[in-house]
Amino acid sequence: MHEPFELVVARHGGTVLRVCRAVLGPVDADDAWSATFLSALVAYPELAPDANVEAWLVTIAHRKAIDMTRAASRRAIPVDVLPERGAAPGADARDLDLWTALAALPTKQRQVVAYHHLGGLPYGEIADLLGGTDVAARRAGADGIAALRRTYGATAAATTSRREP
Repeated sequence: MHEPFELVVARHGGTVLRVCRAVLGPVDADDAWSATFLSALVAYPELAPDANVEAWLVTIAHRKAIDMTRAASRRAIPVDVLPERGAAPGADARDLDLWTALAALPTKQRQVVAYHHLGGLPYGEIADLLGGTDVAARRAGADGIAALRRTYGATAAATTSRREP
């Protein structure tokens, strides 16, 4: 017997939101989060009782992120002047620095970092999700973390030194 879906949302909602933000950015993350749980609500009664619910939700979030990325790439938005990029509510400069560093990673590295470190998925499941081997997923994750250590540390240090008088 499954636990009530409200408890599933309460228990895993934060993880799914962190994964959506890491993959899509702060602007589209809320929509992906909502789409993930709407899809999960429909499929939840058929989920095997011994299934890893968190991994299942991260997989759905991954697929929703792909759908949103594909839809956005097909949508043209003509404008005369590019709008300023606003910060997400409650985001501070360090959050934006991390997002900038994460967004600069190649897609596969960004996805592996998000799914492993934010979503808690093991590399084997990430390999199944993205295609490839668990060794390749582990390598992409290690390369992504190494790049984040280099770029995020430099960005955060530059931000800190700009704030100091």
